[in-house]
Amino acid sequence: MQQVKAVIARAKGQPVELVTINVPDPGPGEALVQVQACGVCHTDLHYREGGINDDFPFLLGHEAAGVVEAVGPDVTGIAPGDFVILNWRAVCGECRACKRGDLQYCFNTHNATQKMTLADGPDAGTELSPALGIGAFAEKTLVAAGQCTKVDPSARAAAVGLLGCGVMAGIGAAINTGGVTRGRSVAVIGCGGVGVAAIAGSALAGASPIIAVDISAKKLEAAKRLGATHTVDSSQVDAIEEIKRICAETYDGADGADVVIEAVGRPETWKQAFYARDLAGTVVLVGVPTPDMKVPDLPLIDVFGRGGSLKSSWYGDCLPDRDFPMLVDLYQQGRLDLDAFVTEEIGIDDIEAAFDKMHDGDVLRSVVIL
Repeated sequence: MQQVKAVIARAKGQPVELVTINVPDPGPGEALVQVQACGVCHTDLHYREGGINDDFPFLLGHEAAGVVEAVGPDVTGIAPGDFVILNWRAVCGECRACKRGDLQYCFNTHNATQKMTLADGPDAGTELSPALGIGAFAEKTLVAAGQCTKVDPSARAAAVGLLGCGVMAGIGAAINTGGVTRGRSVAVIGCGGVGVAAIAGSALAGASPIIAVDISAKKLEAAKRLGATHTVDSSQVDAIEEIKRICAETYDGADGADVVIEAVGRPETWKQAFYARDLAGTVVLVGVPTPDMKVPDLPLIDVFGRGGSLKSSWYGDCLPDRDFPMLVDLYQQGRLDLDAFVTEEIGIDDIEAAFDKMHDGDVLRSVVIL
């Protein structure tokens, strides 16, 4: 058992707190990881606001890289000293999705069995709920060994740790879920961290045109830096008509984009995505909606008549053991600019301020350095 500093959300809507927690020694199938860097993701804010569930207090942070300090009995594949990216899809290998070969849809992903707890104060001993089974706004965290993906140790932790969630979600939404390839046209609605990552993934795959849609000039500028060929300010023009116009200029007869990725998670923008795709095109929903949201007034004949596919993308349909090392190699070769996603490096006591910057659209990612 060790005691380390960590950031928790104690109650719904309350500012986060820096506390001391107890981290158990790893048991069977578990690994203790010394966290080096962890991105501040919008999902952490969802946890703080009670948008995921009510299992407070939460140990926040999940988009992280670090070094394995110790492993429990029967752990193979990783060892103390390995540099790893943490993931929240440690596939079980036993559920029906895994057995049919669709490991990216695993229904029973693994987390650590033992619980980290508060170390001091009147609530000492209270069990913590780690965000996405990770809880990496901490100097050290306990995870299932399968949540550790070993990568090139020379890579910058602040950059490659972002593959643990947002960047992988965006790149995977384009390449894995959307099937973006050379010669396909792509539009991305919503250019936060995940949306811009979808643009970077589309550029990596050779798509053209790549159309970024947002209402923020700052976000559209970031999208251009990461590979967008065109930008659309949807507060000024009709996004659907502008996407159709750009695609028709590139491909004679096109009536929209081949793939439209919705990275906001709202009914209004999903409908824009639906109607901005070409006939037989694909819509990919990677933005996370709230449970109460519905898509009203969508005629079923339009769903039938336009053909194509309507998909959702969980974690970019990734397999961490397959995708993380590949993307880190591309980063090391200079072909994937993960550094561009790191807007600032901050301390562990700066997370609440990072949430404010996220709201204001001033950052792609604030990254906590531990």
